[in-house]
Amino acid sequence: MGESKKHVGVLGLGRMGAALAGTLLGAGHDVSVWNRSPLKAGPLLDRGAKLAATPEEAASADVVLSCLSTYDAQQPVLEAASPKVLVNLTSGTPEQARTAAKWAASAGIDYVDGVIMAVPQQIGTPVAQILYSGSEPTFAAQRDVLEVLGTPVFTGEDAGLAALYDLALLGIMWSTMAGYLQALALVGTEGVTPEQFTPMALAWHSAVAGLLPGIGEQVASGDYATDVSALDINAAGLAMLVETSRGQGVSTAVPAVLRELFDRAVAAGHGSHAIASVIEEIR
Repeated sequence: MGESKKHVGVLGLGRMGAALAGTLLGAGHDVSVWNRSPLKAGPLLDRGAKLAATPEEAASADVVLSCLSTYDAQQPVLEAASPKVLVNLTSGTPEQARTAAKWAASAGIDYVDGVIMAVPQQIGTPVAQILYSGSEPTFAAQRDVLEVLGTPVFTGEDAGLAALYDLALLGIMWSTMAGYLQALALVGTEGVTPEQFTPMALAWHSAVAGLLPGIGEQVASGDYATDVSALDINAAGLAMLVETSRGQGVSTAVPAVLRELFDRAVAAGHGSHAIASVIEEIR
């Protein structure tokens, strides 16, 4: 890699940590690894990684990536390591990221928080989008390392932003999956199989996704006027979904939450407005 070759320390060798270290090795970086159980390092050592006996030894690298189970488990490791430059890839909340950034600043550590929007098998490919926030100069200085791992996206200098984006995006994923499972359960009561239903669900999902930019524009402007589909009509549809689910012997847990939210928005005076107006109740 010429001049961009760096010494990278990796703290934590779970599935994701091992994937990070292996990808860095494949790109020609010098990699030192530390894990509470050194046995996990075996395959990486065979590929040229160096085993650090302590977190502090791993932290002698140009940049350290931390990928441990939780922030609580990570903090004593980081305090022992005291790296010069830290890219924190341990999952957590925005507030945990901000607290870690404050600690790093007090310890004189250049800090970037990161969130991996991928599975271990995707690390090292463009599909692996990794969100970062915190020190932009540090992000820029380590971009050659970060680009090896996947597609880096800098979200802002507030260290909690990457985690905030992560949870917001996961919320969309979980809501979509829950809606799909509710649909499968509902049509399944009449013998419709996932194989029969899923192509229609995929086409419908694509059509709904196409509405998101318009909804976003309405939220940004605060103008919820619509001549397409008013909220009260959709609230009535949700009531029918809840009633039908109950009648078919399926749990109403998923649609009932949305029905309650939509009904609150209608009661607040948004019945003739677009669905985007529901954000006022969410807020």
